[in-house]
Amino acid sequence: MQKGLESYCPLNKVKRKWSDRVKMIEEPLFKSYVFVKVSEEDRTAVRMTPGVINFVYWEGKPAVIKEKEIQAIKRFLDEHENVEVESLSIQVDQRVKVTTGPLMDQEGKVVSVQNKTVKVAIDSLGYVLVAHIDKAKLTFT
Repeated sequence: MQKGLESYCPLNKVKRKWSDRVKMIEEPLFKSYVFVKVSEEDRTAVRMTPGVINFVYWEGKPAVIKEKEIQAIKRFLDEHENVEVESLSIQVDQRVKVTTGPLMDQEGKVVSVQNKTVKVAIDSLGYVLVAHIDKAKLTFT
């Protein structure tokens, strides 16, 4: 990026076939996404860059990807070709862990899934507490 900011576009090595040959090319792993390390005061400069639409938001704030996760993506792409990106879907009977809020770090079993809300049975202390939790606040265990 010419604005002096650190950016990273993960590239996936894929084979493409033309009529006369097969060639290995690189294409973005996450279509239309570039990771950028930016301070709050530099966000406007990034938004003003031609081709930039906006930041990805998570719970009302720009999403933050940890450096160790970026490094894991880099290592994974160094070792593998033809990587596919699939979104994880929460299913009934899966075990999940609450990542934020008053039930943070509690584990439970998914009872039902409706749009952005998941009904989770929290089974600690010999009781089952059933909570309706935003999908964004859960992780798989």
